[in-house]
Amino acid sequence: MTQEHVILVNEKDEPLGTMEKMEAHEKALLHRAFSVFIFNQNNELMLQQRALHKYHSPGLWTNTCCSHQREGEDSESAGIRRLREEMGFETSLTFKGSFIYRAPFDNGLTEHELDHILVGHYDGEPQINPEEVASWRWISMDDLKKDIDQNPDLYTVWFKIIFDKYCELIS
Repeated sequence: MTQEHVILVNEKDEPLGTMEKMEAHEKALLHRAFSVFIFNQNNELMLQQRALHKYHSPGLWTNTCCSHQREGEDSESAGIRRLREEMGFETSLTFKGSFIYRAPFDNGLTEHELDHILVGHYDGEPQINPEEVASWRWISMDDLKKDIDQNPDLYTVWFKIIFDKYCELIS
């Protein structure tokens, strides 16, 4: 299996080169990423629960999918690829904005990402990849906000940051 690389960027999202994903997370270097939010016709968000064997944040709930763009891949194409790989479906995505965040983990790794928020719509049932995803569910934004406030330890660190930024971008 080949090592996955991330695109290192500056604060203006200008590429500076690539680095192996784990090394970039160990060194807390700023790199490009994306977060996908999929909504159904009832305006409910599809959440995923991370697989229980993931190297960080196993079993925690997060947005529909997140990952890193590959060299030469735009954010929308990357999001569609990752939706297919993790959730087993495809839909078109729209870029809604980007921001930088930094989230250290107990295992010594740090997410330091310039995150591109992508939004799409889907009304079917996903065919989850059990290597990536333990479970999934639809939830209204109001219920999600309440649940994050009441049960923050059930959600990934980055999702709590991204959720707040997403709400700022759409309000």
